[in-house]
Order: sequence, then C-alpha cells, then structure tokens
Amino acid sequence: MAPLSKRLGAEFLGTFWLVCAGCGSAVLAATAITDSDFPVGIGYLGVALAFGLAVTTMAYAVGAISGGHFNPAVTLGLAVAGRFSWKDVLPYWCIQVVAGLVGGGVLYAIASGSDSFDVAANGFAANGYGEHSPHGYGLAAGFICELVMTAIFLIVILGSTDSRAPKGFAPLAIGSTLTLILLVSIPVTNASVNPARSIAVAFEAGNGAPGQLWLFIVAPLLGAAIAGFSYAFLLGKDPEQNA
Repeated sequence: MAPLSKRLGAEFLGTFWLVCAGCGSAVLAATAITDSDFPVGIGYLGVALAFGLAVTTMAYAVGAISGGHFNPAVTLGLAVAGRFSWKDVLPYWCIQVVAGLVGGGVLYAIASGSDSFDVAANGFAANGYGEHSPHGYGLAAGFICELVMTAIFLIVILGSTDSRAPKGFAPLAIGSTLTLILLVSIPVTNASVNPARSIAVAFEAGNGAPGQLWLFIVAPLLGAAIAGFSYAFLLGKDPEQNA
C-alpha cells in the first residue's frame, strides 16, 4: 500500500478533476449557444457522460494508488464494508473536500473569463431541491433520490472491486454507473451522490445552495453506509476481504 501522503495526493487529483470536468461540463457546455443563438450545448446526456468519464479516467490513472474514491460517501461505504481502514476516513474526507473546493474555484475563475457569465442565472452546477431543483422536485424526492442512487453506486463499486469480479473492468463499471445515476437524478437534484462535489460549487453558486447542502451530505453518506452494511449479506462476503 502506498504511503498516506501519496494516497491523499491521488485523491486530491481525482476529486479535483471530477469537479473540473463534471461540474465544468454543466457550467460551461450544457446550454452553450453560438453568437447566432444556435444551440451547441451538450445537455443532460453530455453532463452525465462527463462525470462518468471523469471518474473512469482518474480511476485508471490513480486508482491503484488511493483506491480511487474521489467521494466521501465512497470512502464511508468502503469503510463500513470492511474494505478501507477507519483511521484513514477523516484524512480522505478532508482532502476530497479541499480538492473539490479548489476545483470549484478554478472553474469559477474560468467561467468568469466571459463577460456574459452570470453565476446566478447559470446556477454553477449547484445541487438543490424545491425551488432550487432543476424541475421543482421537493425535499423528500431529493432525499430519496440521493440516498438510493448513492447506495446503488456503492453496490456497484463493491461488486466490481470484489476479488470474484473480472479484473481490470471496475473503472468502466463505476464510470458507467455514475453516468446512469446522473441521467436519472440531474432533473431531480442536479445529481450529487458526492458531498465533496456538492460543497465544491455551493458557495460560488449562492442563491440558497449553501443552506441546502445538508441534504447532499447526509443522504449520500447514509446511502453509502446502507450499501456497505448490506453488500456482504446480499451478495456474499469477498473471500479476500479483511474485515
């Protein structure tokens, strides 16, 4: 196992790229138009693919060093499942949040380079419910969506990294699952399943986003914990797992 400092560096890089590429696609490219008002935006599908590809590419790039979490919920779920040391959970959480905030700051600096950029009108990829939901979904719908989608995400992560799974394909399975999750949940909450991703852009976005952050911290962490507790019961314990 790599030293903790190297693992934290890998987590920083992966989380930073997730925010820059995923949230960046939403902020800069989702609804882009040309000077003649021709729509060239990538829409929900493009944003979902960007997040999935960001996770896949970084999982292959640095996953062998840190495990490729890039998400406090993933770190918690793996710890609950016995796949990750509890003593390293807090350092991972801290570096993931810091990396997200740095990524959000870099993205804001890029977006602000255009005179036409209006953070209030753009929304800055912030997550929300009620009036801040892309399609007006309420608190209960948002909470259920984030909890269930994060739980499924962790089940796929645990399953694809199980010693019984085919080797070398975990990043593809994980990235594809994140893409599917975003296709479902972008209309509901703008898709979090990752507290670090939500924290990363909430404060630049303003407009109520910081006040709703609690849901995008609590629901993903709860969903991840449920998946971590239930994976072995549902699918059998990994024979190489060190409980």
